[in-house]
Amino acid sequence: MLLTNIQVATMDGDGYGLIPDAVIAMDNGRIDWVGPRADLPGDMAGQDSRDLDGRLVTPGLIDCHTHLVHGGDRAREFEMRLEGASYEEIARAGGGILSTVRDTRAASVEDLVAAALPRLDALLAEGVCTVEVKSGYGLDVETELTMLRAARALERHRKVRVVTSFLGAHAIPPDYDGRADDYLEVVCLPALRAAHDEGLVDAVDGFCEGIAFTPAQIGQVFEAAQALGLPVKLHAEQLSHLGGAALAARYGALSADHVEYATEDDARALARSGSVATLLPGAFYTLHETQLPPVAAFRGHGVPIALATDANPGSSPLFSLLLAMNMGCTLFRLTPQEALCGTTRHAALALGLTEAGRIAPGMRADLAVWDVGHPAELPYRIGFNPLHHRWFDGEIA
Repeated sequence: MLLTNIQVATMDGDGYGLIPDAVIAMDNGRIDWVGPRADLPGDMAGQDSRDLDGRLVTPGLIDCHTHLVHGGDRAREFEMRLEGASYEEIARAGGGILSTVRDTRAASVEDLVAAALPRLDALLAEGVCTVEVKSGYGLDVETELTMLRAARALERHRKVRVVTSFLGAHAIPPDYDGRADDYLEVVCLPALRAAHDEGLVDAVDGFCEGIAFTPAQIGQVFEAAQALGLPVKLHAEQLSHLGGAALAARYGALSADHVEYATEDDARALARSGSVATLLPGAFYTLHETQLPPVAAFRGHGVPIALATDANPGSSPLFSLLLAMNMGCTLFRLTPQEALCGTTRHAALALGLTEAGRIAPGMRADLAVWDVGHPAELPYRIGFNPLHHRWFDGEIA
């Protein structure tokens, strides 16, 4: 199949990698060739073709940090905060992450899939072809496995690639209050090994923060992940500077996420390790944060920057990657090119994917077709979706 009469943002090389009056040749779910129409090889000219009327084609978008699978919602907590309730008052009323844990523990795999599909559909409707989904709202062995099974099941219901991250080190459940090390030994690490044995884990994540786990405790989780041959990533430097980014770099993490409190030294370390800095403007916005991530330092040291929704029920109830791109530009001062790269090429790096995020020979034929004249229009508008259609694995999705 040939896609003709298009302009293509390949996201391969510098900038957008724009090719006007281009052709994309697809074969068996892969990109076979891409380039100017005038350079199309003669042996491809007779293939079936689809004229796309001059539309822009980009790689299918990648949301590289989400918590899509969970039970319940936290709308009442949102309302209580705006009515003046404190964090402690909300917690005493049963709110916060533990309310999501309670609702998630009460749900079956089928319940979690049914609840996640509308959230996933919102992302797919904006050109997303790959989405990362974390566990972390179970905090017991069986529910962590249930969450990951539900995440894997999403691929059976929609044309999407799901990458799973085990996030057992997300929070400390009440029955282990003050005993984080015991929780890791009795619950988190056994759950990780069981999930790995079942083939449910693509990467291992953790939350390194004063309200969660210390660098030394996350180090135990990372050691277990490495023993299982699994890559790691980390929620790091979101609310304070605790040393999470340096820890992530030391273990060669795929990404360090949030990173508002990261430093110049952290940027150097991430650059040396090849780790991606994943920015999550939805949480920054929802939590009324003021500490901006050190984008200039990341640029200066050549750290790849990814963008994601952080879609979750509490701190980032955001299910629009286009809006996350706009927020990345308006709140964090990314350029439109950085925002699109952050949801394609660099998002693929943040997930360890080598066959997605770019339009080039050998890449997966996951594409987004847009009714726009230039890629900068994608993060420019607010609340506007110009997607015409998606291609997933070489077929219209």
